[in-house]
Amino acid sequence: MIAAINAPGARWRQGLTVAAGLLLLWWLITLTGIPAFLLPSPTAVATALWRGRLLLAHHGAITALEIMGGLLIGVVLGGLLALGMVHFPRLQRWLMPVVLTSQAIPVFALAPLLVLWFGYGMSAKVAMAVLIIFFPIVSAFFDGLRRVDNDYLDLARTLRASSYAQLRHVRLMAALPAFGSGLRMAAAVAPIGAIIGEWVGSAEGLGYVMLNANARMQADMCFAALLILVVMTLLLWTVVDALIRRLIFWMPENGA
Repeated sequence: MIAAINAPGARWRQGLTVAAGLLLLWWLITLTGIPAFLLPSPTAVATALWRGRLLLAHHGAITALEIMGGLLIGVVLGGLLALGMVHFPRLQRWLMPVVLTSQAIPVFALAPLLVLWFGYGMSAKVAMAVLIIFFPIVSAFFDGLRRVDNDYLDLARTLRASSYAQLRHVRLMAALPAFGSGLRMAAAVAPIGAIIGEWVGSAEGLGYVMLNANARMQADMCFAALLILVVMTLLLWTVVDALIRRLIFWMPENGA
């Protein structure tokens, strides 16, 4: 029964049902007489999406590159830092306050500095995405690595396993579920960093399209760009979730 509920087809049907319900609610709200420049109807957004498909495809591809670049760099840097802090406790005492401080500062306060340092190109947006997803990766992976069952480590030492073998076959395998949770969260929040960077300073990307549409009171185009961003985020999370389920196939919650 549980396997049937968690089957991919069932999840897709549930997702489509929720999307249809939200779309119906949106359409009903627009019938109450709200001005179109405040809340356009679904048909108006669909029309804007079709008419501006080439423009939105161009800017959407740029935002997608920023998101993927930030996700890849953030995962690599966060994973390496978590491994370093586990193996070198002194490094943890020095770097963990820095990691926490980076999350205490509002991202909107850091975005202008990143644009100043990296310019108005793609680098600043990738850096912003890295900054946002860095903490979920580091904290989840580090927590998983240090919570390994000591019995497994003792058994590995008894079998005279090298430090590398202990890391590869014991620590990493035990920490994969925690790393997967951090990766799912990173996939969900990575687009936020790219969009914030585009809002602060950019001439390309979906965030740039939203700002221009908002300034011209073109709410339908703004909603169209937002819809593309939502679809991109859902697709990215779905792909990451599928990869994690295949990678951690032995876990009950991932094996469905």
